Amino acid sequence: MQDQLQQAADHRKGLLITAIGGLILTIDIPLIKLSQGEAWSVVATRGGLTFLAALVMWAGLRLFTANREPVIPGRTGLLVTALYGIAAISFMLAVFHTTTANLVFILAFNPMFAALMGWLLIGERPKPQTFVAMAAMIIGVGLIVSDGLQAGNMIGNLLALFTSLMLSLIITISRKARTGMGFAPLFAAIVPCMVGLIMVGGPSGIVLPEPGWLVLNGLIVIPVAFWCLATGPKYISGPEVAMFYLLETILAPVWMWLIFAEAPTRLGLIGGVIIVTALVAHSLWQLSAHRRAARSFAPRHPV
Repeated sequence: MQDQLQQAADHRKGLLITAIGGLILTIDIPLIKLSQGEAWSVVATRGGLTFLAALVMWAGLRLFTANREPVIPGRTGLLVTALYGIAAISFMLAVFHTTTANLVFILAFNPMFAALMGWLLIGERPKPQTFVAMAAMIIGVGLIVSDGLQAGNMIGNLLALFTSLMLSLIITISRKARTGMGFAPLFAAIVPCMVGLIMVGGPSGIVLPEPGWLVLNGLIVIPVAFWCLATGPKYISGPEVAMFYLLETILAPVWMWLIFAEAPTRLGLIGGVIIVTALVAHSLWQLSAHRRAARSFAPRHPV
């Protein structure tokens, strides 16, 4: 019984941490756009600032706490860090090659990828409801990708799909490892930083008309958001972690519409509505199932 109560407490902790990360992440793309920078300049600067923030956070933990856990836990940590570096590059390029709505709608396929990978890699077989949601989301993503063929942003949509696949693989590996990966995405930022610097020809080639927005993004928003999202799999399942990316799916297009008047296309909006509806329905079902399980663990007192 004590173990069950501890598991329930850890689950609530994981939900809170991951929710904070997902909410903060919703302002990532608007801040990137507000910097008005060239694509590779933004990739290099955002990555470098995030890596700097990671060093400061790590030094603070070492100095003011007794935490001596390894920053990158073993070979699994190195693998996760490398995958985060690849995902960061593909995500940033997708930002500049498709609309924000298309990008976040396709990234929302993350939970379904995570469910499949959890089944294949760690034996967490998805429920039939997950397969139904996945089928609906495939239709939604198909509409968005086909719309990209007409709008000329097919490359951006494919980059978004690749990023979603990478993130779900990261979540699944982290879930299997059951260890803290909070610093992995932060130290992985050195990868896009170095690639971006090579592409622009060094620091002198960086073009950022409004760098302040990117400083806010790289030093605060991304470190906090990804530390929370990378810590979540230690306490909750991969699909549950991936669900919190739904916050970005819903809110990022809203911020872009309010700030830049960037509205999704009709076909992209239809596909996005299908994806969000499937995700919301699936999330409500998971929440209901979790509450039933929690009630079954609760101690019963005689009347």
